[in-house]
Amino acid sequence: SMAEGAGAGPRLAALLAAGRRFWEEVETGVEPSSGAPAVQDKVRQGLDALRQAAAMVAQLDLFSENEELEEIASADLKYLLLPALLGALTLKQVDLSKRLEHLESARAHFWRFLKLCRSYGLGSFNLPPASPPGEEDAGSPSSGGPAATQPNLVAMASSRQAKIERYKQKKELENRLASMKTSVESGQADEDQIREFYILQTQKWINTSLEEIESIDQEMVILRSRGTAKQSSAPPHGTSRQVRTPMKPFILTRDAAQAKVFGAGYPGLPTMTVDDWYEQRRRQGVVSGQSAPQRAPGITDEELQKQQQEKKEEEDDEEALQKARNWDDWKDTHPRGYGNRQNVG
Repeated sequence: SMAEGAGAGPRLAALLAAGRRFWEEVETGVEPSSGAPAVQDKVRQGLDALRQAAAMVAQLDLFSENEELEEIASADLKYLLLPALLGALTLKQVDLSKRLEHLESARAHFWRFLKLCRSYGLGSFNLPPASPPGEEDAGSPSSGGPAATQPNLVAMASSRQAKIERYKQKKELENRLASMKTSVESGQADEDQIREFYILQTQKWINTSLEEIESIDQEMVILRSRGTAKQSSAPPHGTSRQVRTPMKPFILTRDAAQAKVFGAGYPGLPTMTVDDWYEQRRRQGVVSGQSAPQRAPGITDEELQKQQQEKKEEEDDEEALQKARNWDDWKDTHPRGYGNRQNVG
């Protein structure tokens, strides 16, 4: 085979086997959650092995779009699966902040695999579009009125039929593969059996890839619509947490005069008056209207009460102002007598 001839064979075979093993362990895993560190570790190692293998396959030029299936050496057929396995493992990553990125990447792997299979005449299927349906046509119904919905029902029925067919095929393929697996892996199979085994495997992954692309496209539509909803309503994720920076140590003083005195004695520490301190905490979003101010050293009950009273008055003013504004707004949009349904008054 070309791969063996290049001296890269054993290394390439080992990388593919490792990637496959990690994939199988993750897929049939005993861990309750795919997010478990042990599982994600396997995902990373598997992706790493498969990426290296894919790079070697590209370098060795094992496959070309204009050659026939018969021209591929039997031992090299198994490398056709690389992009499909890469797609499958890419989907197993759990970092939600990168979900869209992972979906796009997995889809590209599956699509490359399907394109390669098509060029070798493997499997009869329609190649999905190269890129996922874009934002502009996602979710917008096709124009053309009620008549346009008729073909969709037919399409839905035929796609359901296709799914049932695919499912049957898949089960059949899995049974045949299971019965051949031992003889191929133990090296007892002859070349024809090896070829058939790898081609069946490829056909099984064609079905998987078509299904995965379909569900990736659906998930992307949901994620994108959520993303646009988020951008328009909520503040950027995580702002409230970033605001609360840990405080540096300082000496709290009552007023500027005291600040000067203390500042001289402790040159290492910045000083700050109570007002400064409130201002800073308020800016950081820590001191809210409800929280009682922390007692600072050297402040008497009387002063504390006075401060709280002043603060409350400020807030009450603010609230009264807001109420007045709201009332004005309300009057602007509701005619006099609105809600007076009994004709009294």
